[in-house]
Amino acid sequence: MAASSGTGWLLFLTVTTLATAFDLLSKEWIFRALGMPGESRPIVLVPGILVLETNLNEGALFGMGQGMGLFFAAVSVAAIAGILVLVSRATTRRDPWLLTSLGLIVGGILGNLYDRLGVPGLTWHAPLERRGDDVLAVRDWIHFTLPGVIDWPIFNLADSWLVIGAGILLLGSFSPSTPAGVAPGQGSPTP
Repeated sequence: MAASSGTGWLLFLTVTTLATAFDLLSKEWIFRALGMPGESRPIVLVPGILVLETNLNEGALFGMGQGMGLFFAAVSVAAIAGILVLVSRATTRRDPWLLTSLGLIVGGILGNLYDRLGVPGLTWHAPLERRGDDVLAVRDWIHFTLPGVIDWPIFNLADSWLVIGAGILLLGSFSPSTPAGVAPGQGSPTP
């Protein structure tokens, strides 16, 4: 079912808002519960597989680019601008799957961007030379491991939204597109 233009914006903004809110609320909760990295024992959900523990990442994907937070913040803003241009197209606003995927991606970007710009009141507790400095790093808290197979870098819900949104985009790229003005199952548009 295709979304109307106004409904398209509503869907996109709703998904974006919910994704951002769940990410930020989950980070706030886990950092309140466990404190800064190393301050408390992790919460073991599935022994040896799934653990909740706090971590700070000053880089990007898999911790690459440590210390380049402002660069990644600028890239994030550019990506959001590009997605908003895409959503402003009427054809985009008629595709609920595309809007959902873009909303998840923007929600993920906003959640991590908020962290990169500095969470109010969050300061480094270690090392000593950084103690009291503002934290300009992404708060991560989900640690997934398959012993002997993979020890995945610690991540957060924003990272999950980015991956899920990209996955929906990828799956959507394999489905046949319908030319504008043609309903699925019909032939060529009539002049």
